[in-house]
Amino acid sequence: MKDVVGIQSQYRSNIDHSILCSFEVEVTDSPTKPLIHQMSRFLLIMKGSGKIKLQGQEYVLKPGTVVSILPWQTTHIFEVTKPLEFFLVKYYFDSVNNIIKSFYNTNNDDITIVEHFTRTPVIQCNPYQEEMMHQLFLQIHQEIRGFAYKEKDLSNIYLTNKLVEIMLQFYRIGELLKTGEDEKPHKMNNSEIIQYIYNHLSEKLTLKLLSAKFFLSESSISLYLRRTTGLSFFDLINEMRIGKTVNFLLYTHLTMEELAEILGFVDGAHISKVFMARIGMKANDYRKTYQKVNDICKIKETKASFEIIDYIFRNYMEPLTPKGVADSFHLSTKQLNKTLLYQVERNYEDFLNFVRVNRGSELLLSTDWSVTDIAVAVGYNTAKTFTRNFLKLRLMPPGVFRQTVELQEEDLNFTSDSDGYAHE
Repeated sequence: MKDVVGIQSQYRSNIDHSILCSFEVEVTDSPTKPLIHQMSRFLLIMKGSGKIKLQGQEYVLKPGTVVSILPWQTTHIFEVTKPLEFFLVKYYFDSVNNIIKSFYNTNNDDITIVEHFTRTPVIQCNPYQEEMMHQLFLQIHQEIRGFAYKEKDLSNIYLTNKLVEIMLQFYRIGELLKTGEDEKPHKMNNSEIIQYIYNHLSEKLTLKLLSAKFFLSESSISLYLRRTTGLSFFDLINEMRIGKTVNFLLYTHLTMEELAEILGFVDGAHISKVFMARIGMKANDYRKTYQKVNDICKIKETKASFEIIDYIFRNYMEPLTPKGVADSFHLSTKQLNKTLLYQVERNYEDFLNFVRVNRGSELLLSTDWSVTDIAVAVGYNTAKTFTRNFLKLRLMPPGVFRQTVELQEEDLNFTSDSDGYAHE
């Protein structure tokens, strides 16, 4: 199909999947094909001129232009009036963003980098700002190039700091450019459908939900996704979930079943099957190969958000409190909630209840324990609290769930249907 947009790799490097970021110098003297980027990146235009479409909006490219591309955004350099030469840095946005919000944000400011980068994805630097950005990009290049000649112990810390600097400077320059300008109302376009799906992967996504959100028919959305990506609605969701799975495999020790809960897969077997089909190797083998915990980034901040998720999974049956968990990771409760909202789209209370209810559901099916015993076993003080949260998530009482699922369990067949989950 001639309308299909190419989807670029989710890796910073095709050689080392665990590398923190990569640096390239690219030149183009003609328009490029539209591309969907799984990995975030910065472009700094050094020479030439042209125009780019990012999420359907047109922007001018000239020396000093910096472009921020977030995961699953679409770009298209559709006009090149003079050959373009630019620096390209690919990096893992979630990791750097979490470091900024959780550890650099000592004043606990309400920083919404994703929202800002989405609203202002392209900036034009003045000469001073351009030189500053130029030096930051070159410092990343020099550090990566030096990997073969020196110990790596401090390089990832250095690279992380440089990425933080670029993100913050991009944010601040964008804010300065807005000063005195009227805020234009944001108009949704079709290209935002793909990024919306990516930002809500752990939720129960359906074509019906997207139809209401973007004021398009379900068939129109389905056709748009197929023509744009070459993938069906369900295959696109699987592709995105695998991208997030890779990072959880690198930074946590969560099991396949636990990852399935967080990322919206049916179960551990399903995530393993899809991972093998997409990546070409078993998930556990991938983890052993690329989870170089001592090499990926030897600073606690990079893994902090994943460690919080892992901690809650391991200790859900304990009398956890948001302050207690936040203190364990040297965060405020506000920072804790922000971190969880960003990674799993749930705040602390909702995520803890999500884990406890899932464990309770397993016990309802695998034991003959009373509801009270199960409530205590998964961390609730009373059966009433367990039942209230169970109703909220399962839309039925524990007793009804036990009877209903036991009766239907042998006949369950997982198929692709309209509930928005890609089933087996």
